[in-house]
Amino acid sequence: SAVSGYPPTLYTYPDNWRAFKAQIAAQYSGARLKVASNPPAFTFGQTNRAPAFLNNFPLGKVPAYQGDDGFCLFESNAIAHYLSNDALRGATPQAAAQVLQWVSFADAEIIPPASAWVFPTLGIMQFNKQATEQAKEEVKKVLAVLNQHLNTRTFLVGERVSLADISVVCSMLWLYKQVLEPSFRQPYPNVTRWFVTCVNQPQFKAVLGEVRLCEKMAQFDAKKFAEMQPKKETPQKKEKGGKEAAKPQEKKEKKKEEKKPAAAPAAEEMDECEAALAAEPKAKDPFAHLPKSTFVMDEFKRKYSNEDTLTVAIPHFWEHFDTEGYSIWYSQYKYSNELAATFMSCNLITGMFQRLDKLRKNAFASVILFGTNNDSCISGIWIFRGQDLAFTLSEDWQIDYESYDWRKMDPNSEECKTMVKEYFSWEGEFKHVGKPFNQGKIFK
Repeated sequence: SAVSGYPPTLYTYPDNWRAFKAQIAAQYSGARLKVASNPPAFTFGQTNRAPAFLNNFPLGKVPAYQGDDGFCLFESNAIAHYLSNDALRGATPQAAAQVLQWVSFADAEIIPPASAWVFPTLGIMQFNKQATEQAKEEVKKVLAVLNQHLNTRTFLVGERVSLADISVVCSMLWLYKQVLEPSFRQPYPNVTRWFVTCVNQPQFKAVLGEVRLCEKMAQFDAKKFAEMQPKKETPQKKEKGGKEAAKPQEKKEKKKEEKKPAAAPAAEEMDECEAALAAEPKAKDPFAHLPKSTFVMDEFKRKYSNEDTLTVAIPHFWEHFDTEGYSIWYSQYKYSNELAATFMSCNLITGMFQRLDKLRKNAFASVILFGTNNDSCISGIWIFRGQDLAFTLSEDWQIDYESYDWRKMDPNSEECKTMVKEYFSWEGEFKHVGKPFNQGKIFK
């Protein structure tokens, strides 16, 4: 919907290289453009998830452009193209096609290896030696192609700056700032000359400020990576596995696994990494990568706390449970033979719950102690957001979970329906246990 007198707006997070393309194009063409990249105009992770925003930009990704007439565009190349003039787009059909060629080259050939190499140095992606080496080779190939092309040219297409130069420069910003140290870039003098020429044009400078070429190749930032709490499998786990001498066969499997990652992160992973670039590390939501779910955990918890479990809470649970957005797990304490006094066993459960405090919003559990002193066992039913064990999403949640065996349950099975009923209501036969109910604890 158009708001009269509202200037054409580019929504983005601060310092987004994809948005720079459109901003620099607008500097050359004189197109009016307001950049909304900070609160209250734009808050990354909030504004772009709001219904009004998603109505115009269904992916919820930035940069996103809205004209004063309500005309909306997503995808940075399309926005940059729209804000350009004919000189930038290429004045002849041939020139326009060449511009498109280099814009595509930037996305397909530069961004994947550049991300695989640079993101670990920014602490937003796990370092993988093989992937990094492969990425370096691919970057060399790209630089060689550009160096050859620029041997007889000042700019990529024609005699002056075009959208080709703008796109390729923006896609190489992180490379030049983080990793292309003098010795690495030395064989490609034409590329560096062209890059420096571009970033020193007043229209580039107005958007990028002073661009400093890196003096020393940045390395993997492990500390920052740990702080930013990876969203996927935590690297720590693998190291642990390696230290406890794994069986030879396991070692082989590990080796195989390590070879898997291609040099280029998948597009989705890149988006996640870019989102990490935009978000403040202090408030990382380990579940941010998951789609929104229809199941409102808080609503179920309210029913469970305030109304009858069997007649209200459990029917509500099954009526609203979202099998794609959440998963149900059965957990069993591995070391029953070590359990002594029941009050100490209870402390085990309580301690685990306390350490998982920040997981409460996205989980629910009923954990029960069965049996008596010196003859007891602990098991529980857990509900997690997503399809994986939530503990792997944050290092802070990993203290206790390895002391339990975990089994994912099929929400449609009779077994699961029965166990949810028994564990949530603390009554029933508990056939699989073979010891009487002693006491239970709820994680909510």
